[in-house]
Amino acid sequence: MQAHSDTERCVRAVQSKDARFDGWFFTAVLTTRIYCRPSCPVVPPKPEHMRFYPSAAAAQQAGFRACKRCRPDASPGSPEWDVRADVVARAMRLISDGVIDAGGVPALASRLGYSVRQVERLLQAELGAGPLALARAQRAQTARLLIETTALPLGDVAFAAGFASIRTFNDTVREVFALTPSQLRQRAGRGDAVAAAGAIALRLPFRAPLFQDNLFGHLVATAVPGVEEWRDGAYRRTLRLPHGHGIVALRPAPDHIGCQLALTDLRDLASAISRCRRLLDLDADPVAVGDLLGADEVLAPLVAKAPGRRVPRTVDPEEFAVRALLGQQVSTGAARTHAGRLAARLGEQVADSGGGLTRLFPAMPALAAAGQDAVAMPRSRRASFAALTAALAEGKIDLSVGADWTEARLRLGQLPGIGDWTVQVIAMRGLGDPDAFTAGDLGVRTAARELGLPATPAALAGRAAAWRPWRAYATQYLWAVISHDINKLPATNE
Repeated sequence: MQAHSDTERCVRAVQSKDARFDGWFFTAVLTTRIYCRPSCPVVPPKPEHMRFYPSAAAAQQAGFRACKRCRPDASPGSPEWDVRADVVARAMRLISDGVIDAGGVPALASRLGYSVRQVERLLQAELGAGPLALARAQRAQTARLLIETTALPLGDVAFAAGFASIRTFNDTVREVFALTPSQLRQRAGRGDAVAAAGAIALRLPFRAPLFQDNLFGHLVATAVPGVEEWRDGAYRRTLRLPHGHGIVALRPAPDHIGCQLALTDLRDLASAISRCRRLLDLDADPVAVGDLLGADEVLAPLVAKAPGRRVPRTVDPEEFAVRALLGQQVSTGAARTHAGRLAARLGEQVADSGGGLTRLFPAMPALAAAGQDAVAMPRSRRASFAALTAALAEGKIDLSVGADWTEARLRLGQLPGIGDWTVQVIAMRGLGDPDAFTAGDLGVRTAARELGLPATPAALAGRAAAWRPWRAYATQYLWAVISHDINKLPATNE
């Protein structure tokens, strides 16, 4: 059952202002014609005046405006799109990544392998809105961010948010927010929203709890020199984006993640935000994960000690696949060294006025062209590297946000030197499969022995069946048993 269709449960969530349901559904109020997130601080309306929608786009299509108090357009995304691997979930991930803005609905349908009509029918049936309406809702949210957090002329905001004309921009903002763009900017007051020159500062919401140590610790411990760094309490990295490149600084805070973005093309804002949210797994449902894993007698103490562990993911699945291959059977430090050499040799240079970042991670065509000579590794590993980068550069393997997880696993496993460990790690952190499980991982097996769990891969995989569909999160709790830098929030610059 979809969350919005359980009326009784939705009413209880609204009456208790339960933030755990933000993003799962949206509450529309018939008397005010406004839609809100479940945790809206205003006095809840009478149940008979409530209507529930599965998406902001559906509420907007039904004629409701966004609440000015709770800002439902800024709530965390539905965790369903990270958990599910079906066509609707793949479509939502692609829309979030800006596919419709770049190529329209035909581009979305092509990426999914379906007809335009099929895609429209599937999204309308489940989300109450078609792909164009869903993309329009995202453009409205992007426009609001730019209006409230930058000093850009409003005409530039319209272009950057993906609107085809100033008139459409004005009409959409007025319809969704019941304010003109100028009024939105005046109301925001801009305050401290503008960060360093040329940068956009915003807050990324998440569902509490969120355990930050392993999330940022893992990213920093495996950071590629020149591409990633920890500086002044923030994880920073370069981004390859559809229209250019960018640099992001992500800073942990108790109730949000501070995000500062410097982009060469503001049309990439929505895509950059989406990738940062995926990187930090911010749309996860930690309560659902904790309830299931916490019911296991072995994992229960670990979950109670650190509720809300997330899976550190990636901003670029193809980049991560290459890095996973480089990390086979070597230490974290050695993997960083190999990746750093690749970036220094083949990565495009970037300027970073705020830190020490120098390169984008190399694009797949550049890595494929370099072939086996790109890495100083054993011959068999070099052959695997060449096969993987060639397959990615030629589009024979799709690891994008809209990828079919089963197909991607199958194709990865057919490459020479790509075993189950590499496939599962890529599925976990590259594709975002919450149920990926590395039963043969050394750290997982070491933790299993310490906890009294079966230590052989086959036996451990059997025991882990009780942790489905959250085995990727169980892996984070197992890794936390061992002493390693990936489990520590960095205290100083590196």
